[in-house]
Amino acid sequence: MKIPRRLAETALTCAACIFLNSAALAIDLTGVWATDADKCDKVFEKKGSQISFQPDSDIYGGGFIMEGRRIRGRTATCNITKSKEDGATIHMIASCATDIMYSNMQFSVKVINDNTIARIFPGLDGMDLNYYRCQLK
Repeated sequence: MKIPRRLAETALTCAACIFLNSAALAIDLTGVWATDADKCDKVFEKKGSQISFQPDSDIYGGGFIMEGRRIRGRTATCNITKSKEDGATIHMIASCATDIMYSNMQFSVKVINDNTIARIFPGLDGMDLNYYRCQLK
């Protein structure tokens, strides 16, 4: 069965519009995030192109490193298996590993602006934890 050229062009155009609109709405969380923007250099250290946690980082607050679909915390590394954007909120399911166990967890954030997000806990209204994007030297 041959598809008429105009129908094929229309379908291709619609698919491209959907794809481009989806890509434009995607929120980029890639980077280094800390609970206190003024303490980024005390929570993280940069050696060359590698970023890691300072040995005593927990004294100065929390944070995480987002690399594509991977989230690195001080004690766990997680791979995002599913994610869904709902306006400015992103809901993620991640498979996480620590030194002693594996688990799945839900991780939801609300984007406040390009450099500020709030981790939200669905079902616990008012229980938000802000994170600020770090600019390491």
